[in-house]
Amino acid sequence: QVQLVESGGGLVQSGGSLRLSCAASRSIFSINGMGWYRQAPGKQRELVATITSGGSTNYADSVKGRFTISRDNAKNTVALQMNSLKPDDTAVYYCNIVTSWGISYWGQGTQVTVSS
Repeated sequence: QVQLVESGGGLVQSGGSLRLSCAASRSIFSINGMGWYRQAPGKQRELVATITSGGSTNYADSVKGRFTISRDNAKNTVALQMNSLKPDDTAVYYCNIVTSWGISYWGQGTQVTVSS
């Protein structure tokens, strides 16, 4: 059973930065997409950023220009650099990995809290 482990969450003041990382517990064959999602209290889970195996990225409009997603294909890791954080960014952030066969893995989530 593959597990995704996120790290890097925490409490930061508005305007600050955090870097989230996600690693798989074992090698995953044929990874296609990797990404980050978030869920704020009382809201549905939403896409934050994704990156394909070829390096193409996609960002939610609310984080464009502030967040950067990156991946290390050799290590099966994905990271999210978050700058200029706002209180609206407060949420539990989840890592996601999807294989070429459509198998989707999720991490347990890491809390990000931005104080005003």
